[in-house]
Amino acid sequence: MSSRPIDLHAHSSVSDGTETPAQLIGAAVAAGLGAVAITDHDSTAGWDAACAAATGTGLTVIPGLELSTNFGPASVHMLGYLVDRFDPQLMAVTERIRDGRLHRAERIVAKIAVDYDLDWADVIAQSTDGGTLGRPHIADALVANGIVASREDAFGSILNWRGGYYEKYYAPSPVEGVRMIVAAGGVAVLAHPASHGKYRPMTDAVIGQLADEGLFGLEVNHRDNTEDGKRWLLKVAKKFGLEITGASDYHGAGKPNRLGENTTTPEVLAKLVARGIGSIAYRG
Repeated sequence: MSSRPIDLHAHSSVSDGTETPAQLIGAAVAAGLGAVAITDHDSTAGWDAACAAATGTGLTVIPGLELSTNFGPASVHMLGYLVDRFDPQLMAVTERIRDGRLHRAERIVAKIAVDYDLDWADVIAQSTDGGTLGRPHIADALVANGIVASREDAFGSILNWRGGYYEKYYAPSPVEGVRMIVAAGGVAVLAHPASHGKYRPMTDAVIGQLADEGLFGLEVNHRDNTEDGKRWLLKVAKKFGLEITGASDYHGAGKPNRLGENTTTPEVLAKLVARGIGSIAYRG
């Protein structure tokens, strides 16, 4: 594995990033990364373009996705690396999630439109054909219409779950998510599981159950994890023999997160690549 920085969590315009898969790869090369994972929400549609763009650059691309799961009131994200993207169960569930996200977004926009100058066409204008449409695109439409100043402002106000416009959507449980990723030959890592109390239902016992199902690791080094949360995650990882990963959760201009701001060690990446059998890392 490369001695250059390894970033295992990045999004393209296939989900809620602002850069195409090819542009994401260009940004990763410009940032001096040795490896980057493309992990769009509930979609593998950007893999081919990302790998093609990496050809001849020396960059390693780790194909992946960020699978949506629900645990009680919390939305819990599960990173799945090196899955078989044609696995029937994975394809069916991610299609159902994307469909749920779409109709959830329509319901949210209908609610917001009662109080603000926003319609569905405004949101569609912010999305990419074939991409996973979600709340970030609503946020972008709110910005474009001059209703809020930024995505961050949108999620802190109108799109906050306390804002009165929130709607849930279908997603499997975290246990089902791990099982699905593993069954598709992939490697499961729990994404930013100590994000300012967001995943408070995640306890030692719950993570232990995920480990029993084949969870590979915890994304500890992430800007959204609290410092107390990171210390807790390190203890939990040791307790259950889980690996530690780090990543930026890059979204282009959609978030302040920068490529390579948090990274994963070459040793952990080597273990991850050795475990994943659903697809292969692409070495550009």
